[in-house]
Amino acid sequence: MSNLKYNEAMSRLEVILTELEEGKKSVDELSEMVKEAAELVKLCKSKLKSTEEDIQKAFDEA
Repeated sequence: MSNLKYNEAMSRLEVILTELEEGKKSVDELSEMVKEAAELVKLCKSKLKSTEEDIQKAFDEA
């Protein structure tokens, strides 16, 4: 999962959210979806933090 790009992770999160809103999943499926969503959120936050650090470094060097 760590090889996903930010946009891909966000798209998957949107799919999961839509499926959760439909309410047609079993408890087991919901549990797996929530775990996957948590991992995707963690990945997105990490990518955003990395990008923020890269931007800050570029400004510091300028």
